[in-house]
This record gives sequence, structure tokens and C-alpha cells, in this order.
Amino acid sequence: MNLKEKLTALGKFKSDNYGKDFLLTTEKTLDEIKYIGELAEVLKEFHRQSKSFKLFDTGLGISIFRDNSTRTRFSFASAANAVGLGLADLDEVKSQIAHGETVRETANMISFLAEIIGIRDDMYLGEGNKYMREVSDAVAEGHEKGVLHRKPAVINLQCDIDHPTQSVADLLKLKDYFGSFENLKGKKLAITWAYSPSYGKPLSVPQGIITLMTRFGMEVSLAYPEGYNLIPEIEADVKKQNSNFKIVNSMEEAFKDADVAYPKSWAPFEVMKKRTELLKNSDKAGLGELEKACLANNAKHKDWECDEEKMKLTKKGEALYMHCLPADITDISCKAGEVSKDVFEKYRIHTYHEASFKPFVIASMMLASKFKNPEEELLKRL
Repeated sequence: MNLKEKLTALGKFKSDNYGKDFLLTTEKTLDEIKYIGELAEVLKEFHRQSKSFKLFDTGLGISIFRDNSTRTRFSFASAANAVGLGLADLDEVKSQIAHGETVRETANMISFLAEIIGIRDDMYLGEGNKYMREVSDAVAEGHEKGVLHRKPAVINLQCDIDHPTQSVADLLKLKDYFGSFENLKGKKLAITWAYSPSYGKPLSVPQGIITLMTRFGMEVSLAYPEGYNLIPEIEADVKKQNSNFKIVNSMEEAFKDADVAYPKSWAPFEVMKKRTELLKNSDKAGLGELEKACLANNAKHKDWECDEEKMKLTKKGEALYMHCLPADITDISCKAGEVSKDVFEKYRIHTYHEASFKPFVIASMMLASKFKNPEEELLKRL
């Protein structure tokens, strides 16, 4: 289909993203997620053809990054620019938060001409998504009481529970690779823990994958060494709602006949709980001891590496390798890591292509939350 046909086809989805935040994929219907995905693909084609999709005349896209970021930070910045928003990054060190300014006050003070607030807060278990909702509630009150002319939409750029912009970008990579959303049904995806010489990596990527890809009918195998489980309630909920989901304790078992291999390190749930308390208490000595213990435990599982031998176990030995990046690459970025250098190099461009969907996913979320029918506005640009 050409761009006009693709934009017209967006009307088939029963989508109600307008005026809504995007905090968890589980809070969106499949039609709403498909709409975001297909609109993102349209925006990507607009950009490829050097067509503008600046639907905003004014306003700010505000980013709040409470953790380091490369792909998501630059994806948010480029998305804000592409849709016509100015970009402002809230540096909490330079704000008045240290002087007692509350989250409710800060949220309103930064939002007078803001349209979108993107937040990454993934380090504190039980706190990240909660903080995003507190910001959303604060600006909703500001709008209701006449302080703000419009309520900015809040977009989750990664929290302790989910990483929606990543999982939807991954979904689009899979759609592109296999041809359609429908073709994902029955495909086997292995999302597995992998060894890393670092600790404390969030749980949100694997949690986002198991919750979203099972909903699209994929056969998902989650694999990790004993004790490296995700948030128990999330695992239980996915298992309850999807018969196409299972948990195994062997990378080899997960990889067997898989169409997609997604090896990714994360910290065990219990470790993240302890780490959260230590961070809250600014206990540097305790954090140091926890890190030592965790790295020693990780080192017992160096065989959890995605290498050529394990990839041979996948369907025809040619499963698609995926990673949210940056990957710990053996003999490249570290002595031993998540993936061998040969496997990563074979699929390196695929991982870059996977990441390339993210700015368009974020731009799609921005437009869908602030325009009732973005496709109608975009049709005027053709």
C-alpha cells in the first residue's frame, strides 16, 4: 500500500489512545497497540521520503531520565523534534527538588506549555511506575483546576515493570521480519537470562516481552537459572492468561526450535528488592557488598551465553537474534558476556534495525495521545 492507503487503513482499528498516557502495554487493547505500531511504520516511511509530520505548532516534550540512556534518550529527543515539539530535559540536580519541591509541584511547574512528559525510572523496584502515575495525577489536577491549559500525556520510557517503547519497537521488528502481526502466532520466542559481568540490570525488558508477545500469539519460553526470576506476580499473571507461555531453567531448552532468540541479562527479583532498599537509604557499603555477592553468583552461570552452538538448536539453526542493546559481547565489550562476538556480528544490523523503530514508536505515542485522528492530519500532508 502507498502512504495514503496506509493512513486510511488506520481507521479500521478500534483505538482510544487520545488523551491517554502510555504507561503499560497491558493497559492497552491489541487494537490500540496495533494502531501505535502501524502509525509508527507510517511515520518511518514519512521520514524515509523526507515528508514532514510536524503536527504540533508549539509546545514542549519534557524528558525525565533517572537512569542512564542512549537509544531511548535520543529516540525521545528526535521524536519530539519530528512532531514539532521543543525538547527540555529535567535535570533534577539543577531543579528545586533538593530544596523541598514536591513531585506534584515540579510536575505542574514544568508543564505550563508542555504536551508530553517522557519518564525513565527503572532502578527502584516498586517505585518507577508509581512515580509516573504520581506525575500524571499531578498534571491532571493542574489541568482540572485551570493551572494548565492542557494535560501533558505521560509516556513510560522504562520503569520497574515495563519498557513499552522497547517492547513495541521489538514487536515491529518481528512484524517486519515475519511479514505481519498475524504471522507471529505460533512462532516460538526464547527470552532468556544471559551472563553479564555487571549486576543490577532492570527486569522491565523481559517482563515487557513476555506480557506483550504472548498476547500476539507467540509461544514464549522464559529461561533463567534458579533464583533469577522476574516479579512473581507478573510471571503468574502471564502464565494464568496465556497457555502459550512457559518457564524453564535451561537456555538450551528455551532455544530448541525457537524462531527468535532474545538473550538478556537482568538482576534477580530478590536482588532488586534489596538494592532498592539500599539505594533509598544511600547505603554505599551495603550496595558494595551486594554487588560483590551478585557478581560472584553471576559468575557461576557463565555458560549462559548465546553462542553458535546454542543458536544451532533453534529452528533450522537460523533463529532471529534480538537484543535491546547495549549487549555484553564476549571478547568485544567484555571477556565473557551475553553473546559471542560471532553471533552478535552476524545479527548486528538486525539489532540496529530493531532499535530504529523506537523514535517512530515514541512519535506515534505522542501523536496518538494528543490528536483524535492523527491519520487525518497526516493525510493533509500528502
